[in-house]
Parts: sequence; C-alpha cells; structure tokens
Amino acid sequence: MTSPRLPKPRLDPIPEADWTEEVRDLLAPMARNATGKPLNIFATLAHHPKLMKRWLVFGNHVLAKSSLSPRDREIAILRVGWLCRAEYEWGQHVLIARASGVTDAEIERIASGPDAPGWSPGDAALLRAVDELHGDAFVSDATWAALGARYDVRQLLDLVFTVGQYQLVSMALNTLGVQRDAGVPGFPK
Repeated sequence: MTSPRLPKPRLDPIPEADWTEEVRDLLAPMARNATGKPLNIFATLAHHPKLMKRWLVFGNHVLAKSSLSPRDREIAILRVGWLCRAEYEWGQHVLIARASGVTDAEIERIASGPDAPGWSPGDAALLRAVDELHGDAFVSDATWAALGARYDVRQLLDLVFTVGQYQLVSMALNTLGVQRDAGVPGFPK
C-alpha cells in the first residue's frame, strides 16, 4: 500500500507567521504534534476559518461527546480510515485507539475487517456496519439487528454519524494531501 496518496500537500498548512487573528484564535486550543505545532489537519483547514469553526463543533461531539465507548468509536474510526486509505486518519487514531484500550493486535486486525478471526460478535457487527456504510451508505437489516443488541438508539445514531464524519474527513485529508505529523505511525505493513 502506498502512503501517503500524495507525497506532498496540495494545500500546505498555514505557517504560524501567516496566521490572521482569526486563525490564531482557532488554532490556539488545538492539539499539537511532537514539535509543538498544531496538527497538520488543523493548520490546513484553517485556510477556511468559518468552515473549520463550524466543523469543529460537530467533530468535537463525535470525538469527545459521543455515546459510544471510546474503544468502539476508535475501532469504527480506524476502519473508516483503512477503507478510505486515509493514512493520516489511520495514524492519528492508532495513537488515540491505544489510549482508549484498543490493543495492537486489534488495531492490526481492523485492516482485515469483520470476518477476521478473533472478533467478538459485537465487534464484528461494528466493523461490518462501517464496511456497509462505506460501501453502500446503508446498514443492512441483519447488521442493524446485531448492533441493536449492543447499542441503544443514541449509540446507533452516534455510530452512523461517526462513520460519516470520518469518511468526510478522510476525503478531505486525502484530497488535500495532508501529511502525517511527526511521530504518527502509518499503515501496517
């Protein structure tokens, strides 16, 4: 698997020397990379501050206020990143997934999908839902029923919107050529 899709950005992150006051306010609270700079995703999206500001509200819900457990959220996000071939997304969320209780063996197995040996029926249904949403923009009745045995209505909604959010983000990252930040892993070999 080649990585990243674009060897250099189509749209460079805005260097700090070029930040407007609006951009400075947006980027001040953002997560930083190993060199202390805002993550490349944020410094890139800051080219459109109004869009970024509104997207952050939704993204914050999905990442920090979702009714899904952090582990389940990260499994879903990693699967989206893998299916979209979004190495930036994959790498950032490998780090978050590890901190959320996803094991390295599970992270490696996510690439193989819901039918890989070792998944519980609930985890397999979660991964299958991501695959179905990615491939068909629809969750089958069988997968929905399996999810319903595990999740309440809010969690089901959060799952669908998590997949949609990270599909959108993956498309933007891939298209803009956002490069991985220092110290962020790439796809497994």
